Amino acid sequence: MTAPEHVPVLLDRIVELFTPVFADRDGVLVDATVGLGGHSDALLEAFPRLRLVALDRDPAALEKSAERLARHGDRVDLVHTVYDGLPEALESVGLRKADGILFDLGVSSMQLDRAERGFAYSKDSPLDMRMDPTTGFTAADVLNTYTPGELIRILRDYGEERFAQRIVKAVVAARAKEPFTNSGRLVELLYDAVPAATRRTGGHPAKRTFQALRIEVNGELEVLRRAMPAALGALKTGARIVVESYQSLEDRLVKQALAELAKSRTPEGLPVELPGHGPEFKLLTRGAEKAGEEEIERNPRAASVRLRAAERIGEPR
Repeated sequence: MTAPEHVPVLLDRIVELFTPVFADRDGVLVDATVGLGGHSDALLEAFPRLRLVALDRDPAALEKSAERLARHGDRVDLVHTVYDGLPEALESVGLRKADGILFDLGVSSMQLDRAERGFAYSKDSPLDMRMDPTTGFTAADVLNTYTPGELIRILRDYGEERFAQRIVKAVVAARAKEPFTNSGRLVELLYDAVPAATRRTGGHPAKRTFQALRIEVNGELEVLRRAMPAALGALKTGARIVVESYQSLEDRLVKQALAELAKSRTPEGLPVELPGHGPEFKLLTRGAEKAGEEEIERNPRAASVRLRAAERIGEPR
């Protein structure tokens, strides 16, 4: 079983959204970010005829979820891939389309809780932040080798950090004396670089910089830009997609991708929908849904979640 601190976010709501698709019938669900398997385990339990294709870029997460989901036997296929590889993952297990797709974006509980992964600014650890630690460059590589201009862009675009220029000036001066290796030194620098008034009211001064570095290291926004059309294109008519985002940049991309395909292309003023011009998707949520106070109290990581869902109602354009 998974570690006891792992609590799936908005679990009841996700089961509710998939019930019209999977209740009392065969179906294929892709969990594009299986993590420790909490959502998948509950969905397999709720829908006994469900087949799961579970993806994750983190080999350690796949190993843990394999243990948790083993009781469901051959109803589960696990695939080591980044979620923009969803169509290829389906093909690898003999499938072309899915009846449901779930994305639980961002960093997982296990990645946050393991200090050696370098995601949490509350613990001194190596500046790694790779979701797949077997490949790619680390957060330390970014801090030590990127030009000042590149670092400012990352902090502004991915961290929405208004003190990006001030922070980068301090980083460049510090790395000239000694390259960055651990998070503790970076956190100290951020405490000094972010004005005291902002520290008192704007949350932890490292939060935005750590988010920006993590997004850059893992290419999260670029991957999501590719993954959304790939996932939407892999859904059958009547199939549903549910996406949980934890920061505004992700949520914006998801919102735009769903809204674009939920629009009619029939010119305004015509009395009937032109064939082939109707919306491909129907939105199932009014805006982004949030966790309630009770869930946030039980699970603080639910505080920033934004859930969006949609159902395919028409053939791809």
